[in-house]
Amino acid sequence: MPHCDSLPDITTGKAGPMPNLSSLERRIAVGRGDLPADLVLRNAHVFDLVTGDMMPGDVAICDGMIAGTCATYEGDTVLDLTGMILVPGFIDTHLHIESSLVTPFEFDRCVLPHGVTTAICDPHEIANVVGAEGVRYFQNASAQTLMDIRVQLSSCVPSTHMETAGAALSAADLAQLMGHPSAIGLAEFMNYPGVIHRDPDVMDKLLLFEGGHIDGHCPQLSGRDLNAYISAGISTEHEATTAPEAREKLQKGMRVLIREGSVSKDLHALQPLLTERTAPYMCLCTDDRNPLDIGEQGHLDYMIRTLIGLGTPPLAAYRAASLSGAEAFGLKDRGIIAPGKRADLVAVTSLEACDVRHVFCAGVAATPQNFDTRRIVPPVARHSVHAPVLGPEDFRAKANSADTDVIGIVEGRIITEHLHETIPLQDGDKRPDPDRDLIRIAVIERHGKNGNIAAGFVRGFGLKRGAIASTVCHDHHNIACVGVEYADMALAANRLTDLEGGFVVAHQGEILAELALPVAGLMSLEPFEVVRDKLALLRDAARDLGVTLNEPFLQLAFLALPVIPALKITDRGMVDVTRFEIIS
Repeated sequence: MPHCDSLPDITTGKAGPMPNLSSLERRIAVGRGDLPADLVLRNAHVFDLVTGDMMPGDVAICDGMIAGTCATYEGDTVLDLTGMILVPGFIDTHLHIESSLVTPFEFDRCVLPHGVTTAICDPHEIANVVGAEGVRYFQNASAQTLMDIRVQLSSCVPSTHMETAGAALSAADLAQLMGHPSAIGLAEFMNYPGVIHRDPDVMDKLLLFEGGHIDGHCPQLSGRDLNAYISAGISTEHEATTAPEAREKLQKGMRVLIREGSVSKDLHALQPLLTERTAPYMCLCTDDRNPLDIGEQGHLDYMIRTLIGLGTPPLAAYRAASLSGAEAFGLKDRGIIAPGKRADLVAVTSLEACDVRHVFCAGVAATPQNFDTRRIVPPVARHSVHAPVLGPEDFRAKANSADTDVIGIVEGRIITEHLHETIPLQDGDKRPDPDRDLIRIAVIERHGKNGNIAAGFVRGFGLKRGAIASTVCHDHHNIACVGVEYADMALAANRLTDLEGGFVVAHQGEILAELALPVAGLMSLEPFEVVRDKLALLRDAARDLGVTLNEPFLQLAFLALPVIPALKITDRGMVDVTRFEIIS
């Protein structure tokens, strides 16, 4: 940044010596044109998200802030953006960076070039493995990334009492994590029955954050139960999957976050609700999106162009992508391109195409050279997989009745169906039946707590042979495995211990494809490009075994999440989520 030795005298217009200007004084001087800016973006039009106008003129940046717009400025560096449109940096209002399968630093390098300058994350995936140590890792990393990563404090570790996690966070634990510069508030409160029935531990956490921001998670909740949940001070929510559900939440004052992840795809269902009228209360988020989908489709840029392609007015789409998120989460310093705001800007050639050409976060360009200047925080939570050694016999589904509860996958949703099928017993076991798309699913406790193994059935994979296993298993992150042959299931699950976690595809005693995720069994130490390419190989290997799902690995992970209706499985058994109890 330049150092200023003099300023024009306000009354005479003559320069006078002012050697030690504060950042505030510099910004005022640059805005008035008395000093050159650090960076001037010239010959672009600014898309104003307040009036909807396209405004000509330069954008002057000083100390990472916007000092001036709609005028002519000089600067130490001038970038000609002829033919481009400047929009505010995008804000992903809810995500779990761990589910991108890379560290915060690789997530930064992967996603910032797509225009996402702020990411509001909940590190409850790593917290479920190692507790507060994982949250602190994200807090420390957030201070070093180019992107502004905001770290919410995880509210539900574990998510319920119906699973075995690697750690737990009480209200007292959360109190020790408060006050970090990256903080906004309490992350998604998944235990909605605990809220509406006033569970004492839940109340302790809500009281700790009372008056601050509390993020929500209440799929299919409505009526008086929804009133009770919102009355707790919970103001944002990303689990609406239908327009009527989202409308009721809007009508009751909740801000609805439209989600489009690798598995949870709600954009098409909620798009008709997003208009210029509702946009101030609707935001965009990805929740869980992996580098393969980011590479093939994009991130929030993909959501914006898809929304506009479906008929959403550009003003509504870009408001939802930036200004609405800033307002919803109390980030008053961003969301529009205006003097006094952070210099979070994205240059595109077309609002409809959202074809990102340049990205600036706090005035710093998203370039390889600038990514190389970051200080990388060493990873934590290595060697976290402590699962029992498994044999084929561990995957039998012991039973004495042919009546069977079956998880029914709904592709593009993390909500499942609770199906009932008749599966005959063979020597005390119910065998997988790939002809009926009834395959074995098992969850194995991997934190070294009890060695639990639970087995059940799932429909929707299309798997004909072999097995798939993963340590990405929301939110407890035990081992989840699906398969047709028990020996392949044992091979795939055991391989995960050797890898320190990850994804494995196996068939006929051979590992067909794998991805190691040694950071808590959730994140790779490889560059995101390597992860992306290995995910493509895993997807191909799964399809060769008959899998018809577009994203089988994260779909598998959500089958173990007992806070999303209707039927799920944890290491303790099949869970009827609508009744919030384990099926005996």
